[in-house]
Amino acid sequence: MRTPKARAGRKPPGTMSWRDAGAEDVSSTVAALYREHYRPLVRLAVLLVSDLAAAEEIVQGAFADVHGTCRALPGPDAALRYLRRSLIRRSRSAAQPQAGAGAGLLAALRALPAREREVLVLRYFADLPEAEIASVTGTRITAVRTYAARGMSSLRAGLPGSVA
Repeated sequence: MRTPKARAGRKPPGTMSWRDAGAEDVSSTVAALYREHYRPLVRLAVLLVSDLAAAEEIVQGAFADVHGTCRALPGPDAALRYLRRSLIRRSRSAAQPQAGAGAGLLAALRALPAREREVLVLRYFADLPEAEIASVTGTRITAVRTYAARGMSSLRAGLPGSVA
């Protein structure tokens, strides 16, 4: 006997979408995401923008975005991807860090072009796989690989005492 195929747009039996959840459930889930991911997201944002205050503002905005659109998302995993995507988008429109600000790795990282910096931060600091980085940054996996290679090459060349 054959099992019926799942129709496009239908969820498997027993799974719950946020679309089915009440406002209280959604708010509590977003609050749980906030408690678990706020600090790591701020750390990522600090690597992308010039200062802590700007990073915190970006992350707060990303959480406001996810709360406003959470009913369109299938669940908490999608919400975290959305948070990261929103963080990247917001950091692109924030005031860009000045080249040479800070010292060592942070200065070299901040001197990179935005896409290279985003890819390196997501890859090495957030430990995301290439496919997730491509989704978050809105690029293809091949572009992620290219940005990572260029960024690492620039970092190696720009750090004192490093061998290029």
